[in-house]
Amino acid sequence: MEPLRFIPIDVDAHADLCVKFRCDAFVSSFGTDQPFIDDDGKGPERYIEWLRTRTPARYGAFHVWLGDKIIGQLELGERSPEEEFGYVHLYYLIPEYRGEGYSDAIEVFAVTFLRNLGYAKAKLSVSPTNTRAVEFYKKNGWRDAGPRIDPQVKDHLKHPLHFMEKDLRD
Repeated sequence: MEPLRFIPIDVDAHADLCVKFRCDAFVSSFGTDQPFIDDDGKGPERYIEWLRTRTPARYGAFHVWLGDKIIGQLELGERSPEEEFGYVHLYYLIPEYRGEGYSDAIEVFAVTFLRNLGYAKAKLSVSPTNTRAVEFYKKNGWRDAGPRIDPQVKDHLKHPLHFMEKDLRD
């Protein structure tokens, strides 16, 4: 298997691809990208601006390259300065590369990146209906930490999420 390369996202060159990947991740999780698009239709614009504000010293946004093709996206690092854990905002592989073993390399990269930032534990959010993702995380040592109740997130009952946690000291 050809090794993957993790290259920081060039938002200017790949904004459309970032949005496409984020939309597909929402469809995989919730069956719709509407929570990402948002009621005002400006979710993609806000997302691109959010990507632009990430500080490289505390955050990583990478495209996953296989040869000369982008096959995925990874966003991880700080969730907020007050929290003591690293956070995985997005694991994403395009559908034709899922189940081919590439996600294991993404997991190793993510854990190493978060450890190098000094985190001893990590969190992510996952839809419990995204059984493929849940099983992948469990297989890789993540544990279900229960429902994510976030009053700032609209539709958290319509599109429930669970936190998953992982000890990075292992």
